Amino acid sequence: MTCVAFVVAYLLRSLLVHFEFFSRRFPDIYPFAHYLPLLVAFLVTWAVVGYFSSFYRDLELSNPLQLILNIVNQLAIVLVVIYAGLYLFRRPDISRSYVLLIGVVDFVLLLIGRGGSHASAAWMREQLGRYHYMLIVGCGPRARAMATLIEASRATGLRLIGFVDPDSREGPSEKVGRYEVFPLDAVSEILHKQVVDEVVFAVGMQELARLEPVLQHCADVGVKTRVQLEFLPAAYSRIYLDKFRDIELLSLSSAPDSELRLFFKRVFDVALSAVSLLLLSSVLACIAAMIRISSPGPVMFRQTRCGLGGRKFTIYKFRSMINNAEQMRAELHQLNELDGPVFKISDDPRITPVGRWLRRFSLDELPQLWNVLRGEMSFVGPRPAVPEEVEQYEDWQRRRLRMRPGLTCTWVLEGRNHLDFKRWMELDLTYIDNWSLWLDVKIFLRTIPIVISGRGAY
Repeated sequence: MTCVAFVVAYLLRSLLVHFEFFSRRFPDIYPFAHYLPLLVAFLVTWAVVGYFSSFYRDLELSNPLQLILNIVNQLAIVLVVIYAGLYLFRRPDISRSYVLLIGVVDFVLLLIGRGGSHASAAWMREQLGRYHYMLIVGCGPRARAMATLIEASRATGLRLIGFVDPDSREGPSEKVGRYEVFPLDAVSEILHKQVVDEVVFAVGMQELARLEPVLQHCADVGVKTRVQLEFLPAAYSRIYLDKFRDIELLSLSSAPDSELRLFFKRVFDVALSAVSLLLLSSVLACIAAMIRISSPGPVMFRQTRCGLGGRKFTIYKFRSMINNAEQMRAELHQLNELDGPVFKISDDPRITPVGRWLRRFSLDELPQLWNVLRGEMSFVGPRPAVPEEVEQYEDWQRRRLRMRPGLTCTWVLEGRNHLDFKRWMELDLTYIDNWSLWLDVKIFLRTIPIVISGRGAY
């Protein structure tokens, strides 16, 4: 569809120049062959964005609104990348209006194409009788929830045969809705006499251990078997099968662990921090001179913080307080304005005049670009806590240590230094649960105007 959109957009763009209104505003377009490299770039970017943003996951099961939003989001990211590439490589010969027209036509074609493919696929399955038959072992809430999802997916060809009661070994039990409930001993006969493509075990962990002979029988006859894992702790948001040499492992993770996506996050951190340190070197030198002249003491403030997994590292900031600020903290403890282990005072008497200006625009944190370059921090992630704070964490709060700490995160967007401690922790964990490269980009871009305006800073 994107290839077709490329050609259709070219034809439309070629026609527009024949109208006086458009001919005065748009330059002439080159022959089609001139834009073939753009087509390649468009397709590669489209595929990469689609893969990393998971837009193609469960595409058939998406509702119409989600389908439209996925297309809009993917197209928006692709167009931003293409426009950025045209700007960086200085390609004035590529018509920006043509690129935008490709996006508009592509949106229409994708919407028609995906909607049409869903409808035609469902119609074709009905005509040819191409169904996928499933049997659920279990009769509890998990099994019924699974049945509801299968019912909602009838357009994709899924059909439910019925339920198997793991506690019944005699005749059929009462129906669940309109579906038969078979005794456990009937599984072998069902697999032999009926078409069964999959067996789903929707039972608890203890029942699953007792049903091992049934699992083995399914394996012997070659029927695909799935096990519902809702009996595992809900805190684990990522569950997958892994392998350590010859040993199969069921891996449970409550923090991002996609090595490929984290690698690209790290590449972004290294590239941007290196360029920023180079471009801002004169600014850093000027700030250092201002601190040295305005108050006695070192230019840099060094402090031990907890990073990824609780690893300790030295964080670097421009000194914004008087030289003995840490020693005075105990005297000011009763003035703390935040709950929990965090210490913040809006009119902190320890802050120097230059330091107050630096803090307002977060300029005191510029040396942390070095921490980002070294891999101790990232541009986006939970703020690094001091070890004394971490020692007071509750168990659920320690999970924020499973993500590399960053310069900014969702708490900056909601209120920066005006959030209570519990809300701060909740925002960090929400970020971890929903992390993606696109989310990092959105947080980073939305942070820029907040920092420039000095909104929410102490």
